[in-house]
Amino acid sequence: MTAALAADPQQLAAAVEAAILSRSPRLGRAAHARALRLLAPSVPPFICAHLVNFYSKLDLPGAAAAALAADPNPTVVSFTAFISGAAQHGRPVPALSAFAAMLRLGLRPNDFTFPSAFKAAAAAPPRSAAGPQVHALALRCGYLPGDAFVSCAALDMYFKTGRTALARRLFEEMPNRNVVAWNAVMTNAVLDGRPLETVEAYFGLRASGGAPNVVSVCAFFNACAGAGCLSLGEQFHGFVVKCGFEKDVSVSNSMVDFYGKCRCAGKARAVFDGMGVRNSVSWCSMLVAHAQNGEEEAFFVYLGARRAGEEPTDFMVSSVLTTCAGLLGLELGRALHAVAVRSCIDANIFVASALVDMYGKCGGVGDAEQVFFEMPKRNIVSWNAMIGGYAHIGDAQSALAVFGDMIMGGETAPNYITLVNVLTACSRGGLTKEGYELFETMKQRFGIEPRIEHYACVVDLLGRAGMEERAYEIIQKMPIRPSISVWGALLGACKMHGKTELGRIAAEKLFQLDPHDSGNHVLLSNMLASAGRWAEATDVRKEMKNVGIKKDPGRSWITWKNVVHVFHAKDTKHEMNNEIQALLAKLKGQMQAAGYMPDTQCSLYDLEEEEKESEVFQHSEKLALAFGLICIPPGVPIRIMKNLRICVDCHRAFKFISGIVGREIIVRDNSRFHHFKNFECSCKDYW
Repeated sequence: MTAALAADPQQLAAAVEAAILSRSPRLGRAAHARALRLLAPSVPPFICAHLVNFYSKLDLPGAAAAALAADPNPTVVSFTAFISGAAQHGRPVPALSAFAAMLRLGLRPNDFTFPSAFKAAAAAPPRSAAGPQVHALALRCGYLPGDAFVSCAALDMYFKTGRTALARRLFEEMPNRNVVAWNAVMTNAVLDGRPLETVEAYFGLRASGGAPNVVSVCAFFNACAGAGCLSLGEQFHGFVVKCGFEKDVSVSNSMVDFYGKCRCAGKARAVFDGMGVRNSVSWCSMLVAHAQNGEEEAFFVYLGARRAGEEPTDFMVSSVLTTCAGLLGLELGRALHAVAVRSCIDANIFVASALVDMYGKCGGVGDAEQVFFEMPKRNIVSWNAMIGGYAHIGDAQSALAVFGDMIMGGETAPNYITLVNVLTACSRGGLTKEGYELFETMKQRFGIEPRIEHYACVVDLLGRAGMEERAYEIIQKMPIRPSISVWGALLGACKMHGKTELGRIAAEKLFQLDPHDSGNHVLLSNMLASAGRWAEATDVRKEMKNVGIKKDPGRSWITWKNVVHVFHAKDTKHEMNNEIQALLAKLKGQMQAAGYMPDTQCSLYDLEEEEKESEVFQHSEKLALAFGLICIPPGVPIRIMKNLRICVDCHRAFKFISGIVGREIIVRDNSRFHHFKNFECSCKDYW
């Protein structure tokens, strides 16, 4: 290139534009250097504007500010470029400062300056008056309410700053409501949790003769997902196909998300499989559709995304981790933890919070603690996950300690989930006084009104402590209608402590609320059987049979070499049954020699004492444990899942066996985790 050509301002401007298009700081800085070398000190204003625009769009704020300051005669174009770049990259304060500097120089904002200023005002610090001030100036300059572009930016600003009434007033004053204005109403209503307003706005757009675009369609699906309007969304799906919108990847992504949130993972999969083009959002939407429904298929979607060349993101990994609950998900969760470390996203607050939650729900509280205490910053999800992890194993002291740290830190205020977790920990850990005091003072201390979940926790808290009558008094005084969880907690406590009459009251309430739940009938029958009232227990079972209620059979399962082995009580079908029975007989003798006596109250049939002893020793969890002792090598914890609450005899037997064979045994029943080791259980016999 000759010197004459290099000195041509038009050529330099073109070079700067090329640098913007290629996102190349090196090319842009080279053009800037040539401009200074060949055109200084009189660099043309349009060259200065190009340079400010280049540095602003490439998010180089220092260089952009220097280029603007170096312009001896800045124009509205230069200021607009700077304001736009700062606003787009989330720096509202520099953007608004430049807007004010422009006004002090007597420059009049144009229809490109105002939208950028409104965007900056939308992200300004809370209680900032910048938005209304820019609005007033736009009115004086004649851009509002007539200019649709400026009006839409102002409308969006008011919605994003929570000034909903002013936004609606501005919308009503707009003489030309284009699709962008309607979209601003729809998208912000969805973001603010007002999905029905989005639906109304969409129909308003159609009634005014406007045609929806991709943004409108996505907002409508998001609204249907938020409101749970499956039928309306399915009808809209038909309209979308008819109009050809389904070919747009953003629309398809929103449909996958809609069906996933409406618990229709199969329909979400059908949309996903029909997509010609997929992006990272497509994979994440499909993954979350399965994860929200607690389906392990989410992991296979994750593997599909990796095979398709998608890199693991914080959102993707944290979503898959939510499906890794229970003992079966622990190894999978650890594998995902390794992926997060390799991808350098393990310190991300969302991934770290998901890891704490996963380890807590899988019984790996030690791993959860390690992740939690290494987090540089924590949010409400992190705190709740750690407290919830302690609640799962009944470690009330640790839960209260972390809760105390959270309160003392002052950065994160507890929410209703935090208090549910703390109350649950106190209930399972036997800290009745501390838990009840928290329940009584939660509104005064934290401004949180007790919800149905808190009442269920406090009924469980008192019931486990043998204070069923006090729990019943609280139920009778509840300002809201007691739910299944509340009466269920009372019935469980009555069964635990043999309060049959009060238990009958709770059972009758449960039969009214959910007459087809077999669990409540079985619990009442078991309570009566434990009290020796065999005739009444039989009557309950007969009533179940007469009305067609079937009991969900108790079962336990254990995983070995990626195969799940399921056992039922008195199960003799397993291929290793002979070895299992031989080991159980050997263990029974060793346990009795160590002082074990079977608890025949756990036998729920009217049998002779010897038959009862034989019956309780064939419970599904004992069969699963014997299989685990045979197959799983020493030093590896034996992890058992059970769909019902572990019985008293099995709990006692597992303590003896853990000490006799020197193994760690972890049981996850339908209530909590039990860690057996050295003749003891982590629940300290309070569960």
